[in-house]
Amino acid sequence: MNGHWQERLAQHLTAGRQGTWGLAIAIALVLPASRAALESSMWRHMVLQYPLWILSGALLMGALPPRAHSAAARWNLSGISGLLLAGSVITVLMIPRVLDLALVQPSVELAKCAALLAAGGALRLSWRLAGFVVQSFFLGNMLLMGAAVGQLYANSPLRLCNAYLLGDQQRLGNWLTGLSTAVAVLWLVQVIWWIMRRESDARAMAGAQIRTDAARTGGGTSLPRQ
Repeated sequence: MNGHWQERLAQHLTAGRQGTWGLAIAIALVLPASRAALESSMWRHMVLQYPLWILSGALLMGALPPRAHSAAARWNLSGISGLLLAGSVITVLMIPRVLDLALVQPSVELAKCAALLAAGGALRLSWRLAGFVVQSFFLGNMLLMGAAVGQLYANSPLRLCNAYLLGDQQRLGNWLTGLSTAVAVLWLVQVIWWIMRRESDARAMAGAQIRTDAARTGGGTSLPRQ
């Protein structure tokens, strides 16, 4: 059932549609009204705007031809390079000083948007290549960092960003902590489901092999009786 749902989604989200949606999200994000609405609040700036730019980059990367994906895979062994790039971008952009500079310096704002687009594209190229172990290592580190930064924002008695009020900073901290915890729980549930499914498939394959061996043995012993 899960594979059928993925096939239907892949048929619907063609490369052209992914590129269109990615471009539409990017255009919407650069509009002055949407930028003002998202960046007027610290939690909307990081919790909404950042993921939307990453989503836009991932969709735009999906619109590239397979040849471009193959060329990128040459330097992205097991997805490590791409995940390292994405993790570095997200880590730097969570620094409070970067948020302040992005609001007052257009060059920093442009670099921020370009870096988030690149992070989204890198995640798109790297996630499946990474495999379960590398995915878990990457996600575990990012979630721990998100929870730690969230606690820092929520519990700090001082304003860490000059452009935002203390209450907004604390709200962002609660969001980061809650989202990191929720994603960790969902990932753990998925891992448990994957292990149970793998064991179920292994038992089914073993049972089928036993039945096949029994049928062959039965057929082999019946021939002399004839």
